[in-house]
Amino acid sequence: MTVLVTGGAGYIGSHMVLALAEAGESVVVIDNLSTGFSTSLPEGVPLFIGDAGDENLVEGVIAAHGVESIVHFAGSVVVPDSMRDPLAYYRNNTMTTRSLLNAAVKCGVNRFIFSSTAAVYGDPERMPVTEDAPTRPLSPYGSSKLMTEIMLHDVAAAHGMNYVVLRYFNVAGADPLARIGLATAGATHLLKIAVEAATGQRAKIDVFGTDYPTPDGSCVRDFIHVSDLAQAHRAALSYLRNGGASTTLNCGYGHGYSVLETIEAVRRVSGRNFAVQTAPRRSGDIMTMIADTRRIASTLDWTPQYADLETIAAHALAWEEKLFHERHGGLQHAASA
Repeated sequence: MTVLVTGGAGYIGSHMVLALAEAGESVVVIDNLSTGFSTSLPEGVPLFIGDAGDENLVEGVIAAHGVESIVHFAGSVVVPDSMRDPLAYYRNNTMTTRSLLNAAVKCGVNRFIFSSTAAVYGDPERMPVTEDAPTRPLSPYGSSKLMTEIMLHDVAAAHGMNYVVLRYFNVAGADPLARIGLATAGATHLLKIAVEAATGQRAKIDVFGTDYPTPDGSCVRDFIHVSDLAQAHRAALSYLRNGGASTTLNCGYGHGYSVLETIEAVRRVSGRNFAVQTAPRRSGDIMTMIADTRRIASTLDWTPQYADLETIAAHALAWEEKLFHERHGGLQHAASA
């Protein structure tokens, strides 16, 4: 039984592939390497370079490797980019998944795990947000993911497919052994930006909006360690293999940290100061987003191992230090503010 991981050379996907490989699973990857890296994959894992929406490619991989489950990570994830170019997001997120699902149906693959997002909720009225909360996305990114959720529900009902939709909150950190992490240039993840600033690769970090009605005026996020998230996917796969019914689950820890608190956590674990500059609010940003985690706790056999902001920040920093050294050799870190 082989698991196909789309986007498996990317940030979250590569952690899932590593988790599967370490568990002795047979795994195969499709990735166009637009934001992923073949070097992020464990040795011996087959990589097919191409688009997850290429039905001929997908059908060939399913047939050649005996794929029985698909874990779908491939897609675009930057909210401001989606505001500037919504059609690209509907093409890359929604249309690609439509083609992937069509290939899965034709080949009889009946287990599907989808990488969704808390952005489908928009700006929730109540916090923490439950899976049954109204879905009112504020960005084309969130809308493209919600459209895919709806499509997956309909396909599953028509073709006997079982699925788990995992709505991520804020994914951060890196492999605890610093083997893999977020390596994409120009990444917009808050913790990634903060550790880049801590290692002297950025002159400053911008905080978009400090006038929100939150304790310190900055946005509040529920961070989840990327390795814990990978294990949540493994647990979702086991759940489906054991006959679990289709479901939608929040993936977070159930507690939030503000942007300014997150920056301070990076300062503490790095022992370095760096410049922080306030900037106006960004279109599409959500003030507070914290997961209600009761459903995932009662549905999956999953216990987070790294539910601590400083641990997440320390792992992100260790990966960034390693990445900096690999890219720049013996260069010293630039002085921070």
